[in-house]
Amino acid sequence: MATTNRVLIIEDNDDLRENSCEILELAGYQVYQASNGEDGVELAKQHLPDVILCDIAMSGIDGYDTLNLLLQNEHTAHIPFIFFTGKTERVDIRKGMEMGADDYLTKPFDSSDLFNAIECQLRKKRARSLNLSLPADSKNESYVKKSGFEALETLVLEKKPYHLKRKHIVYYSGDLVNGIYKVISGKVKTFKIAKDGREFLTGLFEPGEYFGVTAMFSGKEYHETAETIEDTVLCMVPKKIVEEMINQYQDVSGKFLHLLAGNLVNKDEQLLQLAYHSVRKRMAELLIRLKSKYGTTDLSRLDLSRSNLAGMAGVAMETASRILNDFKQENLIKFTSNNQIIITNCDKLEQMKN
Repeated sequence: MATTNRVLIIEDNDDLRENSCEILELAGYQVYQASNGEDGVELAKQHLPDVILCDIAMSGIDGYDTLNLLLQNEHTAHIPFIFFTGKTERVDIRKGMEMGADDYLTKPFDSSDLFNAIECQLRKKRARSLNLSLPADSKNESYVKKSGFEALETLVLEKKPYHLKRKHIVYYSGDLVNGIYKVISGKVKTFKIAKDGREFLTGLFEPGEYFGVTAMFSGKEYHETAETIEDTVLCMVPKKIVEEMINQYQDVSGKFLHLLAGNLVNKDEQLLQLAYHSVRKRMAELLIRLKSKYGTTDLSRLDLSRSNLAGMAGVAMETASRILNDFKQENLIKFTSNNQIIITNCDKLEQMKN
């Protein structure tokens, strides 16, 4: 084990902090310790450790505030950060991961858990440093494109995923932007709330798709609410790391520019439909759009509720149900046993849409 690896432990419990320091020093690490967040931030700026471990529940500046201060400093923002927590509630863990923490250790933990968490982050850091340190002018165009995309995907896979139940709020409109999200499994919708209380869906995301991209590039806050529509697994890439990837790799910046342009086109189309299209035409267009995006006429696999379809079409749920029943009577669609939708006449829906 390399003796140059430096670890900073920020923990207000003297026994836990000193025991952890002793274990790591015996294993060959160079260890710094702080009993509060203020001293921890100063030590991090002074020594630039390879890994930081920090308790969440501390008096004064807690672990969340400590992480936030470190993320605001360009020299400490990319240091791997592991939370100590005695809390097992998923909401506390999720908050830390969304802020940019790389991992967490639930107290009590043994020495093997401690070593594994630190070594995992050191391996990831070395891999990222090797990849990011290659000068752009030493790579040919095809290698830059390949390495940029692979670096982004590898980074996503290395982040600890978190598992969310159906109807879980990922972030609210007005929350500060912490990063972007990738759907690993499940589905997520983004929406705005109209003055009359109705939801207007602005996006639907399936596995492999990123969301939160527009907000990250347009300001400090998310402009819409994101919610899971079934049990979902997500990974979040912190804002600082995304910005670094964009500055380093042309193909990564191009990918997100493409996503932004697609989002703008979709929103323009939605506004045009709301302004000029009849309710029937809007619903027909929505069904065709879903078919085109997901490559199937069997929309039952999307598990979209009537309220979600109504939100995507910008109509009341009662209106959406009435139109869908009309489409069924006209043999354009049929319902499954659990009242989901299968398109049976694409041509006529296309005619109605056009």
